[in-house]
Formats: sequence, C-alpha cells, structure tokens
Amino acid sequence: MTIYIFLFAAALVGLLAVAVLGRLVAGPTIADRAVALDTMNTLVVGLMMILAAVYDSVVMVDIAIVYAGLSFVGTMFIARFIEGEV
Repeated sequence: MTIYIFLFAAALVGLLAVAVLGRLVAGPTIADRAVALDTMNTLVVGLMMILAAVYDSVVMVDIAIVYAGLSFVGTMFIARFIEGEV
C-alpha cells in the first residue's frame, strides 16, 4: 500500500514540474524565469528522493544531494547575472 502512496506523490510532483515549466517558458521577466527554474530544480530533487525511497536506493539520494548543491550554485550564478555583476 505504501508504494502506491509514494508513486502517487511522485506523479503529483511530476505534474507540478510540468506546471512550473509553463512559467519557465512564459515568465514575463527574467527573475520570474529564474524562480521557476529554481522551483523546477527543487521539484526534481524531491522527486529523486521519493523515488529513492520507493526503490530503496542510497545512490539516488547521493545524486539528489549533489544535484541540489549544483542547483544552488547555478541559481546564485543566475542571480548574479541578473544583477549585472557577472
């Protein structure tokens, strides 16, 4: 029964990622697109963690942690670029 709950949560996060993709493409400003990209990255990390719990995979947790760190660095770089400091 719990596997169905995890898979439902994964499907829901996937749907939310598709919804955020619309904001990423149609965002009126660059800042809106940067926030949408950061939200998308957060949803991907959450999806990786859910699937790691479903499949009992420690490697996927490690990959999610590395992806979250790279996502943070990328978001900081985009924010600096928007400010005009890069």
